[in-house]
Amino acid sequence: MSEPLTRCQPDVVLDACGLPCPLPLLKTKQALAGMVAGQVLEVRATDAGSWRDMVSFADQSNHAMEAREQCHETYFFWIRKAGDARS
Repeated sequence: MSEPLTRCQPDVVLDACGLPCPLPLLKTKQALAGMVAGQVLEVRATDAGSWRDMVSFADQSNHAMEAREQCHETYFFWIRKAGDARS
């Protein structure tokens, strides 16, 4: 797999490659639940629906989508954990 051009320093990396929708989003929610506010989660997914789903999730929660990038068939997302209970 090629590496993305964006260089956010993640605290946690979640490899959701090969998982069908809605599993990348569900695994992302689980990973964020176990993180401390302010930490960055890097998610790697191959499900094309995750491109839209992760942005919608970040918009509806207080988590911040720091960056996202597509590298070949892999989608990369960097999400900063919010300090609020609305996750």
